[in-house]
Amino acid sequence: MELRGRVALVTGAGRRVGRAIAVGLGARGMRVAVHYHGSPTDAEESVRLIRAAGGEAEPLRADLGDPGAPGPLIDAVVGRFGTLDVLVNSAAIMERTPFGQVTAGQWERIFALNLRAPFFLAQAAAPHLAGGAGGAIVNIADLAAFETWPGYLPHGLSKLGVVRLTESLARIMAPAVRVNAVAPGNVLLPDGWSDADAERLRSTTPLARNGSPADVVQAVAYLLEADFVTGETIVVDGGRRVRG
Repeated sequence: MELRGRVALVTGAGRRVGRAIAVGLGARGMRVAVHYHGSPTDAEESVRLIRAAGGEAEPLRADLGDPGAPGPLIDAVVGRFGTLDVLVNSAAIMERTPFGQVTAGQWERIFALNLRAPFFLAQAAAPHLAGGAGGAIVNIADLAAFETWPGYLPHGLSKLGVVRLTESLARIMAPAVRVNAVAPGNVLLPDGWSDADAERLRSTTPLARNGSPADVVQAVAYLLEADFVTGETIVVDGGRRVRG
């Protein structure tokens, strides 16, 4: 896929890894729909960064925890840009949920945003992505899909679901649409974590360093450009998954 001039929707693009992906794709010449929910100021900053680099971007608000939101969001992107070539499902929540304290409300909230929304966004986007030269989806999973994190069990299960969703959609949407995923590890600490937490993660990483959102951007760009790759999940974790 030639990225320049193509239209990408990046969900959760107002901050953190989602912003990095949106700005990175904009820097590669893509026209970017910057989705956000509760952070309009952050989304405007993402748009500003893209435009400052010479790209085209527009902020679009939607509450993806609402089951009725995906279809209208896709319609808004197509209405603004005229088409849709790439969907990056980055919006997610990560809540600490010790096993004995998990509530039904937490479970529903996590799965609604982390797994249900990517499914229905893909469903709504499919007719547009399959047009013309074909399109691509990149889902942002998590290393928690492959490791057991006792304090984040619903999150890990939802991200494992994202990996399986990726594999299933790759079969269902082929050959017109390629579907892949990126599973980041320690590329950006959760809000509130300390330098000691960062050192702990670094010490358990074979490459002996923590990554950055730029590492995720590189993986996303590769998957968009790699026309013979579908159904795959690239783990971006400095080797944590294979450590002894």
